[in-house]
Amino acid sequence: MTKFEDLNIIEELLKPLKEQGYVQPTPIQEQAIPIILNGKDVLGSAQTGTGKTAAFAIPILQHLYLDNKHNNHRKIKSLIVTPTRELAIQIGECLDIYGKYTEIRNTVIYGGVKQGGQTNILKRGVDILVATPGRLLDLMNQRFVSLRDIEYFVLDEADRMLDMGFINDIKKIIAQLPKQRQSLFFSATMPPNIVKLSAKILHNPETVEVCTVSSPAETIRQYMYYTNKADKKNLILHILKDESISPVLLFSKTKHGADKIVKTLQNKNISSAAIHGDKSQCQRQKALSMFKERKIRILVATDIAARGIDIDKLEYVINYDIPNESETYVHRIGRCGRAGEEGVAISICEPEENAYVKDIEHLIHQKIEVVKKNPFPQTDRPMNVQEKKQFEKAKQQRKQEFFNSKNKFRAKRSSRPRR
Repeated sequence: MTKFEDLNIIEELLKPLKEQGYVQPTPIQEQAIPIILNGKDVLGSAQTGTGKTAAFAIPILQHLYLDNKHNNHRKIKSLIVTPTRELAIQIGECLDIYGKYTEIRNTVIYGGVKQGGQTNILKRGVDILVATPGRLLDLMNQRFVSLRDIEYFVLDEADRMLDMGFINDIKKIIAQLPKQRQSLFFSATMPPNIVKLSAKILHNPETVEVCTVSSPAETIRQYMYYTNKADKKNLILHILKDESISPVLLFSKTKHGADKIVKTLQNKNISSAAIHGDKSQCQRQKALSMFKERKIRILVATDIAARGIDIDKLEYVINYDIPNESETYVHRIGRCGRAGEEGVAISICEPEENAYVKDIEHLIHQKIEVVKKNPFPQTDRPMNVQEKKQFEKAKQQRKQEFFNSKNKFRAKRSSRPRR
């Protein structure tokens, strides 16, 4: 059994790993860390939750520490670009933990908040910059950030980056990077456009591939409740009567639905909060912090808001709504059962979602265990006129939310100052 000590990691980084109780590296850490320490570029295929943040953070910290280039006149030597604010903050937290005994400074910059606090830290000098693309380009244009000294570059969650419309921003960032650098490229999937982008970033990369999207972690137990739309509210309250089911990341397909679920739970004195696109960054961060600190039992999220959320020791994920894309189901339940921990995924399926479950089972090559002790079983009948209307309305709402989010990103990009 490989241990972190076997990977040529220095004591200054092994010490905080031991303090966190980390002894054995995950597969991607075991494969990627030696390659990165050897100075080679990496093309990594890995989902969120496989431990890839540590896989690139630890060797970058080690490089910078051994280079001994951090001093009072610090220049940014490493840039980590990631698609969401939540993921950027979590990467920053990981760097703080792993770099505890190195004196290497990092900071995180992202949009949705005033830039003053971020620019003040940048003026004092940092070694590692974690950034979302929009805010990074804004501060580059204002000359608060220079990339000319970058030696280590990471592009994380590349497929999500493209899904969210950041391709042109990424190209602009890459154009400002020095030619001589070590580059690390991570993506959960590898469609042709991602492979093409990686070719522009990497030089003779080593490939590291772990846990494809169609393979939920073996440590996750999956259960399915079949019920009727009208009974879902009562069923979720029945499930949560078991107070050992905690903490829970619960997924809703719409922002409005997420707020309704929180209202239902709070009316029964079940502590909960929602995060979605209509919440401010401050509200989202507060809800996430309260959940991580176990001050609330349930965090209700939409798929877009949940991107990049990384919660240690999360055992339970509940799908209040079944996603219409099978890969989304795998990403959702992958939030629990991380890094070898056990996880439980509970899904609630109403009649119009039955076809989605079949698609999911086809993708993951297994049947999801059906819960027999169900006080609100699904009736075997076709949808009535009212249910069909509700189904079509929800379907249109999901489409509209998708187009709204795309238009929001386009509008944000077009409104940036040009220099």
